[in-house]
Amino acid sequence: MTPPPRRQLVRRSLSASLALAIAAFGTAAAVVLAGAPPAAAAGVPAPSPLAVPGRGATVPFKEQEAEYAATNGTLIGPNRLYGTLPSEASGRQAVTLDAVGEYVEFTLTAPANAMSFRYSLPDNAAGSGRDASIDVTVNGASPKAVPVTSTYGWYYGGYPFNNNPGDTNPHHFYDETRTMFGSTLAAGTKVRLQVSSTAASPSFTIDLADFEQVAAPTARPSGALDVVADFGADPTGSADSTAKIQAAVDAGRAQGREVYIPQGTFLVRDHIVVDQVTLRGAGPWYSVLTGRDPSNRSKAVGVYGKYAAQGGSRNVTLKDFAIIGDIREREDNDQVNAIGGALSDSTVDNVWMQHTKCGAWMDGPMDNFTIKNSRILDQTADGVNFHYGVTNSTVTNTFVRNTGDDGLAMWAENVPNVKNKFTFNTVILPILANNIVTYGGKDITISDNVMSDTLTNGGGLHIANRYPGVNSGQGTAVSGTTTAARNTLIRTGNNDYNWQFGVGAIWFSGLNEPINATVNISDTEVLDSSYAAIHLIEGATNGLHFDHIRIDGAGTYALQIQSPGTATFNNVVATHIAQSNPIHNCVGSGFQITRGTGNSGWYADPPACTGTWPAPVWTNGRPPGAASGPAA
Repeated sequence: MTPPPRRQLVRRSLSASLALAIAAFGTAAAVVLAGAPPAAAAGVPAPSPLAVPGRGATVPFKEQEAEYAATNGTLIGPNRLYGTLPSEASGRQAVTLDAVGEYVEFTLTAPANAMSFRYSLPDNAAGSGRDASIDVTVNGASPKAVPVTSTYGWYYGGYPFNNNPGDTNPHHFYDETRTMFGSTLAAGTKVRLQVSSTAASPSFTIDLADFEQVAAPTARPSGALDVVADFGADPTGSADSTAKIQAAVDAGRAQGREVYIPQGTFLVRDHIVVDQVTLRGAGPWYSVLTGRDPSNRSKAVGVYGKYAAQGGSRNVTLKDFAIIGDIREREDNDQVNAIGGALSDSTVDNVWMQHTKCGAWMDGPMDNFTIKNSRILDQTADGVNFHYGVTNSTVTNTFVRNTGDDGLAMWAENVPNVKNKFTFNTVILPILANNIVTYGGKDITISDNVMSDTLTNGGGLHIANRYPGVNSGQGTAVSGTTTAARNTLIRTGNNDYNWQFGVGAIWFSGLNEPINATVNISDTEVLDSSYAAIHLIEGATNGLHFDHIRIDGAGTYALQIQSPGTATFNNVVATHIAQSNPIHNCVGSGFQITRGTGNSGWYADPPACTGTWPAPVWTNGRPPGAASGPAA
């Protein structure tokens, strides 16, 4: 029921790998633009994953990047070298404040009564994290001190990582926090994040701010049971409310009534088990479940269906609340996810998931499950994983940022995943692995998503026969028709520190056995890929069809072919490819390309076959010499 270790390709020590990666980058490593003048927007223009019309999640906030805001701090980046602070920032650049009085100032473009901001503090010497505060001021008025912490960041060593700063491989630097202003601020209002003291933290790196107009709390629905008024749960978070919320949920099921979580913060130290019930809050900014068992780290807040071996749960709705956990490590054997178990014929709607291991790790067999309109932030492992026989299930209109492993994943371990869909999602900054992936699966759809800023050991979109239990003998391999349509990938792909070469933005693997299925990739944009745009490795992939693909910017090649297979290409247009020969292929005729009409910029005969991998060249989504200014 719990996931085994996920990364199984460690071929050399991480410290040696990281040293080699740094050496390979040479002068293409970190670029730090220090000393930006006060009140100057100095960021390098880069396309935003929130500005792709008709694709990705429809989010309720307006986002502003610190590198384009007014500041007297220091711009860091752009830089994509794994293990460096700017590489994990949105757009690969941020602003560091390291003196009293330094600030980043945002000007509202729409009314807002709340903000979230993404930041990083340096770790402390013990690796246990540091706590500090930063001032928020509105039009220069009296500041409000907002707590910030490095507790949920800074991991070290090899997978599954630790909190020991003496080890190599520091990563997972950033976190997010949120605050409400107390009133609605008009467009044009100046909101400043400013350092008042460096005693608790020597620096504060600001990545971005999300400004939002949060609706008033939703009132208790007619006829609903109230976890406070009817069952005595504590909305102050002082007393453990686990048993009282569970009692309310059990009564809701028995009586056929909704269960309401009013405004408050509720301490929950174990799973709330749900079945045939609706659990609804006043809104994710108001109703918050949080906590873990101080005597047993494997027990923590989560809302779970019964496991499949117990019969599973069904007809559950989880809506309008937040699960903000207290998970500070990665332990794959602990069920400390925000949502889990088996939930058939069920829906998760407008739930905020943060600081848990996974947002939702769903263990089937289970059928007809949907996550929608939700936010998944700052996880130590996956954002979502449909694991083990999940069928006819969907994640849609969901925003995912800063996961410790795959952003959205399907893993058909031993039991087939069939007809699942990931649609209209925005997946940003997975710290390890892929933005979106299906490991095996039959008739899978991945469409209308935006993926950006992959960090390491994965790519933007991955389709693979990889990981245990994925094989045709059990019916779990990639089969039927996999459809990946109308997706946009921005700055995806990365340098794999095990393999010592780049992983492509869209990549395929037949590690366990060859992929022999129909895989249709269509109407897709690959923008400013960090390495190759399209990549094949680890066993044959047959049945690929590329149609109407726009590749604009690739750090190395348009195609990186390291395994045999077959593919057709129609209306595939590539521009701004870093290498003069756009294809790297050392398998020769083992990979059969059928060219249709409308292709340009990606084909060469003979292709390159070199003994060394070139250092990537990045243009941040614009060709050299293009006009400056924040990308739309």
